[in-house]
Amino acid sequence: MAATLIFSPGPYHIISYGTLLGTQVFHSFINATAAFRTLERPAFAILQRALFPWYFGIQTIMPVALALTYPGSRIAASGIQGALLNEANRWDVAVPLATMFVTGLINWAYCLPVTNAITDKRRTQEKKDGKQSWDATPQSQEMQSLNKQFGKIHGISSLLNLVTLLATITYGFNLSARIQ
Repeated sequence: MAATLIFSPGPYHIISYGTLLGTQVFHSFINATAAFRTLERPAFAILQRALFPWYFGIQTIMPVALALTYPGSRIAASGIQGALLNEANRWDVAVPLATMFVTGLINWAYCLPVTNAITDKRRTQEKKDGKQSWDATPQSQEMQSLNKQFGKIHGISSLLNLVTLLATITYGFNLSARIQ
């Protein structure tokens, strides 16, 4: 039995799901919170800038791994055919996986580079203004504009992250219904 399990998609599917959910919960609720409370703001920003490409990459790639390793049943195919193309799995499997993939990809390919560009502009403006972007007002008009842009893209990214997490949890409940 163990020899056949190594060639079965099921274990890889469960490991991929656990990796995705664990990464999301740990980073969103433990790692980021502890780092924000512990580190000085510049160090926190450096840490987040190093972590987010990996984090958003995992959020984007793991739904693909889940689709590829989707375990079939006696009446449904495994892999992408069973996960995404089987009409019976549209709402329980395909929609959550597609939601995870798209929201992760938007964060990785759009929000992350935009956030980094705004952050770079804020660092430059801090040098011009002689004060940090988070210092109490009054801030220069340029810094106020950059802070507003940062807040907007950060809010969008946070919302996308929440949607990704909710889709992951939804998928987990749907997956658990298959375990007898």
